[in-house]
Amino acid sequence: MLNPMALVVLLFTLSQGQALAVTLKIATLSPDGSFWMQKMREGAQQVAEQTDNRVKFKFYPGGVMGDDKGVLRKMRFGQLHGAALTSGGLSSIFPDIQLYSLLLKFNSLEEIDYVRAKMDQQLMQGLEDNGIVTLGFAEIGLAYLMATIPIASIDDMRNQKAWVPDDNYIALAALEALSVSPIPLPIRDVLMGLQTGMINVVAGSPVGALALQWHTKVKYATDLPLSYIFGVFAINKKAFNKISEADQKIVRKIMTAVAKQVDKQNRQDNIAAMAALKNQGIEFITPTPEATKELRRLIASANEKLKKTGRLTPQMVDTLDKHIADYRVQQAGQ
Repeated sequence: MLNPMALVVLLFTLSQGQALAVTLKIATLSPDGSFWMQKMREGAQQVAEQTDNRVKFKFYPGGVMGDDKGVLRKMRFGQLHGAALTSGGLSSIFPDIQLYSLLLKFNSLEEIDYVRAKMDQQLMQGLEDNGIVTLGFAEIGLAYLMATIPIASIDDMRNQKAWVPDDNYIALAALEALSVSPIPLPIRDVLMGLQTGMINVVAGSPVGALALQWHTKVKYATDLPLSYIFGVFAINKKAFNKISEADQKIVRKIMTAVAKQVDKQNRQDNIAAMAALKNQGIEFITPTPEATKELRRLIASANEKLKKTGRLTPQMVDTLDKHIADYRVQQAGQ
């Protein structure tokens, strides 16, 4: 039988263990059973095992907690502790997270890989400085214009009903530069918008178009990558700081590896999805060199305006441009 002092020590130790136990509630648009959710659950199991159940994850897949805006609101109120969000969804917290989404910046996936190797960590630190612990970025893919009509020039865009995500100031600035009136909708309403004719032009990655069923309502895609979209595995810093420092390291190590696996797999999935779109009858339209040049000129003007107005940090935009220029110089010299 324990003596009174030993009993006090035992109770204190148990209470400390209970106090350190944390269940992180994580939301995502990814449906249950998807590769992302499979890997998240595998990672969560590893975390629980390696922390002796001091850190657990509870997932809310399939968008049951709402879109990015709704999820962030729940995170602020403590109803959720984290989420897999689009980069655009976090722009209200850290605008520079939209840096890679600037239109017509990248010519290839290889350029993106080069820039991400240079700048991902800087963007992650920016989020953390603003209260969001980032456990990794996962590629969603290059976004392409998709429409019910062929679009090969700026004139083809005139008078069209083009969708933009809620509060996506980069897309809004681009459409303003093209003299196109945007129709903002949450992503969950895009398919309905296509079905009803409220919109007839969307932009998204091949994987996204298939997963969200947009491909069933569009007939054409413009064969010119517009921007780069990625997801962020984000946790509220206040919630994360409730975890002991030792357990934080375990969570970061395991879940960062999960994000990297998803990042790599999504690249392959987009390649396959592009082929699937073509096989299902989506016609890819290639703009003429003249049309592409004019589009780049107008978009460059919109990007410059974002920098001058302070929506994006000028130094960060300049750093992005420098890395892209460096890569192109290296490629030209080979």
